Amino acid sequence: MTVTQDMAFLGVECSLTGRRWVGPDAAEDRLADALRQQAALPPAVAQVLARRGVTPEGAASYLAPALRDLLPDPMGLKDMAAAAVRVLAAVSGRERVAVFADYDVDGGTSAALLIDWFRAMGRDVTLYVPDRIDEGYGPNDDAMAGLAKAHDLIICVDCGTLSHGPIAAAKGADVVVLDHHLATADLPDCVAVVNPNRQDEDGNLGHLCAAAVVFLLLVELNRRLRDDGVKGPDLMAMLDLVALATVADVAQLTGVNRAFVRQGLVVMGRRARPGLVALADVARLDRAPTAYHLGFVLGPRVNAGGRIGQADLGARLLACTNATEAAAMAKRLDDLNTDRREIEARVRDAAMVQADARGLAGPLVWAADDGWHPGVVGIVASRLKEATNRPAVVIGFDGDEGKGSGRSIAGVDLGAAVQRLAAEGLLLKGGGHRMAAGLSVTRANLEPAMARLSEMLAKQGAGDAGPADLRLDGVLMPGGATPELIEQIEAAGPFGAGAPAPRFVFPAMRIKHTRPVGDGHLKISFTDGGPMTLEAICFNAAQAGLMDPLQSHGNRHIHLAGRVEINHWQGRQRVQLRLEDAAWDI
Repeated sequence: MTVTQDMAFLGVECSLTGRRWVGPDAAEDRLADALRQQAALPPAVAQVLARRGVTPEGAASYLAPALRDLLPDPMGLKDMAAAAVRVLAAVSGRERVAVFADYDVDGGTSAALLIDWFRAMGRDVTLYVPDRIDEGYGPNDDAMAGLAKAHDLIICVDCGTLSHGPIAAAKGADVVVLDHHLATADLPDCVAVVNPNRQDEDGNLGHLCAAAVVFLLLVELNRRLRDDGVKGPDLMAMLDLVALATVADVAQLTGVNRAFVRQGLVVMGRRARPGLVALADVARLDRAPTAYHLGFVLGPRVNAGGRIGQADLGARLLACTNATEAAAMAKRLDDLNTDRREIEARVRDAAMVQADARGLAGPLVWAADDGWHPGVVGIVASRLKEATNRPAVVIGFDGDEGKGSGRSIAGVDLGAAVQRLAAEGLLLKGGGHRMAAGLSVTRANLEPAMARLSEMLAKQGAGDAGPADLRLDGVLMPGGATPELIEQIEAAGPFGAGAPAPRFVFPAMRIKHTRPVGDGHLKISFTDGGPMTLEAICFNAAQAGLMDPLQSHGNRHIHLAGRVEINHWQGRQRVQLRLEDAAWDI
């Protein structure tokens, strides 16, 4: 049946989680038909590509994105030439080089990329990652001044665009900034600021993470070396780091980012980088990683050091060449990640109670309190955003100053609003990008700042959102959900920000069994009445309001919606539905 955007998919105006189901529109249905007929694609794969606007002519290149075809010219970025010249001069002159990196995955991978490249060129560099609690985000005066006394060149990665004062404090050393955060018109006085989100850039590469910007610099460095008859380091072997950063930093998986992740996963599957091998082993990842594993298994562990432990641990692990040392660091990060989850749970529960008491219907959801660990406020903000479909800010106070983090929803530029709030003086500092931002605020300015931020976000339409519609790609039946089909669907990936994993509905099913598992999760088995029975897992079923209705189904027909996947368990593979929503068949 062809549907329009005005019609709820399968007639579901309000599901068991309160969402309206939206399916393919007429144009997408026509495009899917063309993809099936002209590109000989299975119907489910054709529906996924049609949703992304892929034509039959472009299907082959979309399913196999080639980096050589999608990689932008590094020289298209402003200050790239100046950065490349200065870095090559540091190599040839055997100068002392320091890398100042942010403490998250993007910063850690960016630093590891530079460490790898310099090491391959026979040069060592100094790594400096600021402590999240003592120093905060980005360069600071003392650290930059100290590095400048012992180094000729400081390369700031995933930070530095707004660090006018600290860069000025680096007296006696040159500074190069490789970043992607939003910039003001006034840039720091340094050799180069390579940033696709500078105000004088056209924005075409604004979706790149910092590690991708660093990779483009390395491409330009190798090009110049090649022109001089010198073979540069193997950059393709470094794509595992670019892929990890792209997914973990929630960069849009479009254009060259898709190629970075696709090819980076292939590199990662070769298990050649000791740090990532050790991290995968400690996480008990027993198969080739997917984009999901980068975002939800490996990324959080790399982040754990910067969140609640040793700030430079993640970067050092990623650049480590000794398997024994890597195993010890990976174990430490895994332990820290366990601690982080416990801290996050406590802050999340308190923040949700506070935000709920304040009201969840406005354009901004926020919470703040004393003692909330600054390393988890960003994750908690993500949880509030997901629960309310509103931009969310969470702030932890230590004395009179609070450090916070925010996460946004599609169509609402949180980073620009926070940056403007800082310019107006209501924040001590603030910045970020469209979907995420960081800020510092005094206790006295907390309420005025959040009121002003709410006002700015309302003008972008944040307050108009209800429960997020559930976008669905089509229907499947148990007999058609085979491992082979899922492998074909996965070929349309990687899936993530800007390219959500496809969701399908199994219509008019009957639930055969239900079993609560873990802390509020639910496993079920279901059938369409035929010989095939599928299993589903519904994570956080109790929290989502699905536990009770699914357990007391009364043998009624029910539509089950979610993502199909291969469940690997004890050497066996079977199809599983990751259940996200359900609706009674009326």
